[in-house]
Amino acid sequence: MKYRAVIKEVDGWWIGWLLDLPGVNAQEKTKEKLLKSLAIGAKEMLETDIPFTQDSIMTLIDVPDEVLNQ
Repeated sequence: MKYRAVIKEVDGWWIGWLLDLPGVNAQEKTKEKLLKSLAIGAKEMLETDIPFTQDSIMTLIDVPDEVLNQ
């Protein structure tokens, strides 16, 4: 599966994060190592069990356009 990544070089370091999996980010000395670290982070996040107890509710929220356009 493919995920969108934002990557850039800053002061000799490559930094990046996955737009589709918030919380997956990395910093490495080379672009190749960064991409590998992001892939490992995505794999680990997707393998993480997120327990829901009986009193938990999963829901969707509506974010008004005016909030997104600020």
